[in-house]
Amino acid sequence: MTTHRQDAGPRPLTITLDGEPFAGTEGQTIAGMLLAARRRSWRTTSVEAAPRGVFCGIGVCFDCLVTVNGARDVRACLRRAADGDVVETQHDPLPGVAS
Repeated sequence: MTTHRQDAGPRPLTITLDGEPFAGTEGQTIAGMLLAARRRSWRTTSVEAAPRGVFCGIGVCFDCLVTVNGARDVRACLRRAADGDVVETQHDPLPGVAS
């Protein structure tokens, strides 16, 4: 016997980005949730600290990288959000040149 939910709609979920809560629904990517909340950037470039978010949206580039639950370099456009995910922005300054 299979048990079905009364409401067949997607389940709501919440993630945080740098401590700020974002609401979404089951099946959305992290990038999708952030874009739906009108958040366009969540990473900065190493050289000029330019804002970055989704560029390609299919996992080819690295503009949407975030840390999720302590795991670095997660592509937000590919990672489906899970309720309670702790997402952090990433900024990796270039290493200094040893003399």
